Amino acid sequence: MVEKLKTIICIDDEPGILDLIELILKREGFNFVGVQGGRGGIEAVRELRPDLVLLDLMMPDVNGWEVYWQMKADEATKDIPVIIVTVRAGSKDRVMAQQIAKVDAYLTKPFLPEELVQRIHEVLGQGETR
Repeated sequence: MVEKLKTIICIDDEPGILDLIELILKREGFNFVGVQGGRGGIEAVRELRPDLVLLDLMMPDVNGWEVYWQMKADEATKDIPVIIVTVRAGSKDRVMAQQIAKVDAYLTKPFLPEELVQRIHEVLGQGETR
């Protein structure tokens, strides 16, 4: 039986970050969809129903928190796991993410590729290997 590739949507406003994450995830065997900006990200999540969302917090059109709350308010997307990937390393954002919003993981930029892959495998329940 062939296992379907897991689809991960990355929502970020920086093309360089999208390119970097695409390289990392494709090498790991994931189906990657990069979306620049929150508004397009919400639409992509609703349309594609990915296995996981990597979400930046600071975006000019619709910020990451707004994307997150819209996902969680929608019956069709509320159970999709979310990993926050942001430059915001402050304790206030971490507390908001982990204790109030209950995101699945929080990763600060810059990050090591291995760290991103490990968090993804943990959240998807795959351990450290595929």
